[in-house]
Amino acid sequence: MSDQKNPLEPPPAYDADSEHTPLVAGAPAPVRQQISRAPLPLELPALQAIRGKRVILASASPRRKQLLNQIGLRDIEVIPCTAPEDFSKTLAPFEYVLQTAEQKCSIIYRQEIDSEKGEPALVIAADTVVVSPMGDILEKPRSEREHISVLKALRNSGWHKVYTAVVCMAPLESAMDPGYALKRHVEETNVRFDPAVSDELILAYVKTREGADKAGGYGIQGMGAILVEKIDGSYDNVVGLPLNATMKLIGQVLNPEIQGEDEDEEEE
Repeated sequence: MSDQKNPLEPPPAYDADSEHTPLVAGAPAPVRQQISRAPLPLELPALQAIRGKRVILASASPRRKQLLNQIGLRDIEVIPCTAPEDFSKTLAPFEYVLQTAEQKCSIIYRQEIDSEKGEPALVIAADTVVVSPMGDILEKPRSEREHISVLKALRNSGWHKVYTAVVCMAPLESAMDPGYALKRHVEETNVRFDPAVSDELILAYVKTREGADKAGGYGIQGMGAILVEKIDGSYDNVVGLPLNATMKLIGQVLNPEIQGEDEDEEEE
């Protein structure tokens, strides 16, 4: 019999029992079962420091909550900010999303600082906009007709940009004014729709209503992926929360003495 393994077989999973249970001569080999379970949480100092404490996501987006769950923040309180997002669209896109996210974060932090649940250990807020090649900020479509028009324009215009601003706030241990640390970041990703996407496909996608509640009218993590030919930059950013940048912000805001990207470096 050949010892050569089938190259199409997946590699063996870690087997804790086989690593830690001694085998006795003559005893039957342990039965290995494929168990579907979530990966263990990241054991990082910043995440360990807030484990069991109040961590608030100032956003109703289930996609942002899911992305934070992926890095081990699984007991997040979701407290959306209901303040109107009415900053002027004449602002540069990165400034528009930054001001919007910072407003969300500040309002929820101040709202919850004297809560009977206790002071939040961390508040995370984010805002995402899609920007046309002409520089127009495209948010959620307000009607089916507008939804179709926006997607056709994105298909016909080549590359467009997605900006997400992330803002994190945490209380300072000292009584120094203003009593909290704040870190912020704006991420930019370029996205190109497939120019061969048909009007029929766009209409069919709009009818699913998947993109009705999303900036730019599409969700790249869902059926909206059929519209996209390629991206240049962070995929998570297009979904609504750049995880790499968010992890850095969490570490910086919980340890403000650590040098890193500060708020003057978000305009990359």
